[in-house]
Amino acid sequence: VSTQSTWEAVVSTQSTWEAVVSTQSTWEAVVSTQSTWEAVVSTQSTWGHVGSQLSVLAEGMGLQVYYYDIIPKLPLGNATAVGSLNELLSSVDIVSLHVPATPETVGMIGRAQFATMREGSYFVNMARGTVVDLDAAREFIESGHIQGAAFDVYPKEPTDKTMQLCGLRNTFLTPHIGGATEEAQCNIGVELAQKLAGFLNTGSTVASVNFPEVNLPIKPNRHRIINIHRNVPGVLSKINNILSEYNVAAQMLGTDRDIGYLMVEIDSDRGLSEAIKASIDELPENVRTRVIFSPGDQGEI
Repeated sequence: VSTQSTWEAVVSTQSTWEAVVSTQSTWEAVVSTQSTWEAVVSTQSTWGHVGSQLSVLAEGMGLQVYYYDIIPKLPLGNATAVGSLNELLSSVDIVSLHVPATPETVGMIGRAQFATMREGSYFVNMARGTVVDLDAAREFIESGHIQGAAFDVYPKEPTDKTMQLCGLRNTFLTPHIGGATEEAQCNIGVELAQKLAGFLNTGSTVASVNFPEVNLPIKPNRHRIINIHRNVPGVLSKINNILSEYNVAAQMLGTDRDIGYLMVEIDSDRGLSEAIKASIDELPENVRTRVIFSPGDQGEI
């Protein structure tokens, strides 16, 4: 989700919800004339790239920002960290979620959390559909406890008109297009090219979502042995038995359920590197092994 689209959801919903615009016709009027909004908080349940950048935009609009992250993070600007999610929810008027889809975040916002939020507060979820209980969201929006809401993601996609949130007052629903701004698509294309080039030239798999993440800092006068193997007992022992005859400068392993990804750095000797590759290639667990002769350069791979 792009920061721009998240902020547009916050601002557009705030400036058009009936309770807000009954006496104010513009967002500027709300900020300048309602003291509630001068103390309002656009909140993040994690302080990542989107959440922290959203806080900068919110602060620029005159909002006071609080945030909560399970990992302590330094604030940007005048944002204030709080000690728990419940403390955050009970302290603010606008809640914006920025969390990944993990077993720990499934259903993290349900009836108990909505009840903790201030009466008449606003809720935005452009993170992941599984983090919010939609039945609970509908209940608290219908009661007016949640004055307005915006959703871009849902537990089951695509959704249809039978989805719990359809037809609710003061509720904006968009079809998972938060990352579809022109700027976001351009950035995605650039990042994709950079990640592919990084994998080819260094073996790095940082930020991979379906492959083990492995990376080592670039050092001069070294070759890299990059190995993908079946993740079965004893395979690492076999590989290390081959490597034990050589001077290994660095080594890093990442695994998932089926695949192991190994990155090994050795002295920059072509004959030595090719001999190691040939030995690993003979292992029955080997999937693919390659040598990067100049890690980080656009040269020979």
